[in-house]
Amino acid sequence: MMTAGWLHAQESLVSPVTRTLALTNANIVQKPGQVIEKGTIVIKDGLILAVGKEVKIPVGARVIAADSMYVYAGFIDGLSHTGVPRPDNTQAQRGQAPRPQQAQQVNRSNPTNEQSGITPEQQVKDQLKADDKSIEEMRKAGFTAAHVVPRGNMLPGTGAVVLLKGSSADAMVMRNETALFSQLAGAGRVYPSTVIAVMSKWRELYKRAEQAKAHEAMYAKNPTGMARPNYDRSLQAFYPVIDKKMPVFFAASDLKSIHRALTLQDELKFPMVLTNVKQGWEVANVLKSKNIPVLVALDLPKEKKQPEKKEGDKDAAKKEKSITEQEMEILEKRSAEELQRYLAQSGVFEKAGIEFAFSAMTVKSTDVQSNLRKMIANGLSENTALAALTTTPAKMLGVANVMGTVEKGKLANLVITDKPYFAEKSNVRYVMIEGQLFEYEVVTRKAGDPNANAKPAGIWSYTINVPGQTTEGRLEIVDSNGSLSGTISNSQTNQETPISNAEIKGNALTFSANINMGGQSLVLDYELLIDGNNMEGTVSVGQFGTFRVEGSRNPGKN
Repeated sequence: MMTAGWLHAQESLVSPVTRTLALTNANIVQKPGQVIEKGTIVIKDGLILAVGKEVKIPVGARVIAADSMYVYAGFIDGLSHTGVPRPDNTQAQRGQAPRPQQAQQVNRSNPTNEQSGITPEQQVKDQLKADDKSIEEMRKAGFTAAHVVPRGNMLPGTGAVVLLKGSSADAMVMRNETALFSQLAGAGRVYPSTVIAVMSKWRELYKRAEQAKAHEAMYAKNPTGMARPNYDRSLQAFYPVIDKKMPVFFAASDLKSIHRALTLQDELKFPMVLTNVKQGWEVANVLKSKNIPVLVALDLPKEKKQPEKKEGDKDAAKKEKSITEQEMEILEKRSAEELQRYLAQSGVFEKAGIEFAFSAMTVKSTDVQSNLRKMIANGLSENTALAALTTTPAKMLGVANVMGTVEKGKLANLVITDKPYFAEKSNVRYVMIEGQLFEYEVVTRKAGDPNANAKPAGIWSYTINVPGQTTEGRLEIVDSNGSLSGTISNSQTNQETPISNAEIKGNALTFSANINMGGQSLVLDYELLIDGNNMEGTVSVGQFGTFRVEGSRNPGKN
């Protein structure tokens, strides 16, 4: 159960930006290939005040002993929907035709821009939610900033560079209108519904925007004898692109989409960054010759586990393989080769001299570190991987003067790990964003015993161990013929909350509890292992993190 004391501990994890902090005795990776061993970083008012080996620590500074830890510039996500919740009405978001009772209001061959998924004038800050759980998830992976774009179809709107902390969208946005976001996504049952139709509509909109821009310029110079321009916000959104002051970040994952995006760019000559690229190895030379920047997708296809071969009849093993078996072997071989190309793509780009960063558009935040290690194992150098997380996206997004390296005067956006970030079993321990410090405890879960026969019923006393704070509580579990229920409370508040989804498998007990924190509803998910009259495990508290739980059954309450 969450208490006032627990909340106080959580607040202490976030340092006010007005405080002065010092990280001492750390391995400071200022930028790829440049390391200061056993160095010190001083932060004041959200900025890096000093960095080096012989740095004087100001009187009154909060000192964080980062002994033997590794400090990097905070990672920058080149493109994603971080902080933009998925819409409830996915049909409307996709630009599809309304349900049958509304269908008569839609001209499917000539729908409105909104129905077609054409909203380039929309700004992502209007969709951004400061309390969206994806912000904390990405922060735990070491990301301090993200280039966030709206959700939608063909032309969802313009993106912004967002700091992954803050109480409101306005407080989070660091640089607005960074790029026009586009993708080859049709509008479902209205025009443009196919990829070819999307490309045709793209050409039409761009050329109309060029004409409208020229008309507005002429009218502004001398309106006499001219019809007043028809000011169209959707077309006006293209003007910075036409002037080459804003790039189009074009999502093109597969090879066909990449070719189609390149075709549009070649025809219309707009500045472009290819994003969320997953199959770009075959066009590496083209991308290099055109000097097209790339955002490589951080997600990777999962390796398929081969079924265990069972010992069969020896005579059957000698029989000639059927055509189906031969085809299956060929498909499996091709699948393995395709996976290898995915894993090696970043290394291919590096060797080709292609400028690239990473996109977290479709990756699970918990897979980021392991996927990067796979890329490195397949040809990508660690320095280039780090550049793709820091210096390269900072340059692409026009924020290299304030982030991307650990230097005096830059924003205090840092990620601190207990081992080199790309090493096996490396953990993110701290993330700092503009001087605000977030601490993450390394929580390891023991495996349960599915063959055990643990008895969870009874009254338990438990503690939750939060950095700087220990919270005590009471848990009562009732077992009614295998159906578990009960309540959980805290001695500081004496408020009981029912538990839900309680289940015991072997000695692994799981359940949830809904609580209210300052008007915000949170779900606490418990995963506990029972050993006789003792229990231990973890509780996940939404965006606040995961914490260790220990408890014991009260005597006589079995």
